[in-house]
Amino acid sequence: MRIFGGGYYSLQYFFKIIMADLVTLQQYKDFAGLQGVQTDARINVIIDQVSQLVKTYCGTTIIDFATSDKTEYFNIADDYVDRIILSESPLISVSSVQERESQSDSYTTLITENSDSSGKYEYIVDFDSDSIVRTNATGTKSFSKGMKAVKVVYRAGYTSTPEDLKLAVFDLIKYYLKDERKERMSIAGATLENQISTSLRNNIGFPDHIKRVLDMYKIYS
Repeated sequence: MRIFGGGYYSLQYFFKIIMADLVTLQQYKDFAGLQGVQTDARINVIIDQVSQLVKTYCGTTIIDFATSDKTEYFNIADDYVDRIILSESPLISVSSVQERESQSDSYTTLITENSDSSGKYEYIVDFDSDSIVRTNATGTKSFSKGMKAVKVVYRAGYTSTPEDLKLAVFDLIKYYLKDERKERMSIAGATLENQISTSLRNNIGFPDHIKRVLDMYKIYS
């Protein structure tokens, strides 16, 4: 659940069980000039952790829903909500927007100007702000109020990790691997092999040069 403010919040339903890592093991090894397989298991653990860390920080999955649908429900708490902002970015396409008056009602599919020959449209897609605007013949109107009042199926994100973000992820993996090696060297007789590193659990900051890149992809709500 992600709180948006403005009288509504979204309930996100993911139909992918495993979220995609932002880089692959081979991509990182090519970047770092690594050969052999002796460190592959540990690197794979860090890749997965860093990928989830970056997605959490950015507030978007980045690559998970560019080629598959995401279904998102919106609880409308106020009477004057005419715009809802989707949680993924950048928005690629919207398959459907549905609305219901109450929890006991069935959803009604709203019509946009490109989906019906009648010329009637009940919402528009604002790609610049990754949002859906409720409309009528004279302008905007409010969405119906209630729990799961609005249901949106859409696609957003990138088909592959952007190159600048990929480089930041590489640097972050290298950063945590280096920190983890320091920890293993400092704990006599102990190993963190294939374990979640202390730095990943406790370090909530990023090096400045990495944070600058991540901030370009961060969704502010």
